Amino acid sequence: MKFVTAMIHKEQFIGVLHGERVIDIHKAEKDIFEIVSFPGTLFECLKLGDKFVQDVQQIIDKISEEGSESYLYPIEEVTILPPIPRPSKNIFCVGKNYREHAIEMGSVEDIPEHVMLFSKAPTTVIGHFAEVDPHLHITSQLDYEGELAVIIGKSGKQISEADAMDYVFGYTIINDITARNLQAQHKQFLLGKSLDTSCPMGPCIVHKSAISNPYDLSITTKVNNEVRQAGNTKDMIFTIEQIISTISQGTTLEAGDIIATGTPAGVGKGFNPPKYLLPGDVIDIEISSIGTLTNKIKAEN
Repeated sequence: MKFVTAMIHKEQFIGVLHGERVIDIHKAEKDIFEIVSFPGTLFECLKLGDKFVQDVQQIIDKISEEGSESYLYPIEEVTILPPIPRPSKNIFCVGKNYREHAIEMGSVEDIPEHVMLFSKAPTTVIGHFAEVDPHLHITSQLDYEGELAVIIGKSGKQISEADAMDYVFGYTIINDITARNLQAQHKQFLLGKSLDTSCPMGPCIVHKSAISNPYDLSITTKVNNEVRQAGNTKDMIFTIEQIISTISQGTTLEAGDIIATGTPAGVGKGFNPPKYLLPGDVIDIEISSIGTLTNKIKAEN
C-alpha cells in the first residue's frame, strides 16, 4: 500500500496509489461507507496505526468490486506533494552508514563505530518534481545523497532492537541534499544540511507490509540520466533496528518522525574532480519497491 499527499484543483488530499490512479480516501470513504473518519492529513492518519491501514484496505477492496470515477484520479492529473509536507520536528539523519561512502568522504578511519546522527530542519522538505533552490549566493558545492527513509508509526522511548520494527509505519525516499562547503566551514552538519528545499521526499510512503525485507532494496541515483550511486540497503553498517534503538534511548520517537538511514557511495564529492549539482540538473533516485523521486535544480534566472 502506497500513501501519498497530493493536490488536485488546488485542493490537498490524502491518497493511496491504485494502479495508474490515485484514490482520494476521504471522498471514497464518504461515497462508499457514508462516513468521514480519517483525519485531514497523512501525518495525523499515521497515528491511527493498523486501524488506518485496515480501513484503507476496506476501501480498496470495495473499489475493486464497484469503483466510482468521482474519487479516482489519473496520476498524471495530480500534483504529488511530500507525504508529510511539514514534519513536526527535525528529520533524523544517519551519517556514513555505508562503508564505501564513509571511505569516499575520508578514509577507512572514517567508518563509524557508533551510529552517527545529525538532522535537517522541517523547512527543507519539498516533494516529487519540486525544484531545488541552488542557493548560489552561499554555495557552489551542492551535493546529492539518495537514501531510504523510515517513517515512525507510534511513539516510544528506550525501544529495544527486538521491538524496533513494531514502531515502523513504512518507508519513503529522501534526497539529503548537502552544501559541502558549509558542512566543512561550520565543522558540523546542520547548516549544510538544512538549506530550504534541500530535503526532497517521496513520492509516497510504502507501508511496511509491502516490503518484506528492507535490507534488500536497490538504491540508484542518476544525475541527468548518468548513474552516480548504485547501492543496496544490505550494505548498511547499522541496521534500522539499531538506529531506532539508539535514538530512542534518551529521545522519544513519535508517530510521523522521519529517519533517513544514510547514503551509499557515489556522491558528487567522492569523484575526482567532484561532480557537484548545477542549475538545471535533474536528479532521479529510485529505490526498489518504493518508486522514483525526481527533482530539478532550479535554473538561473
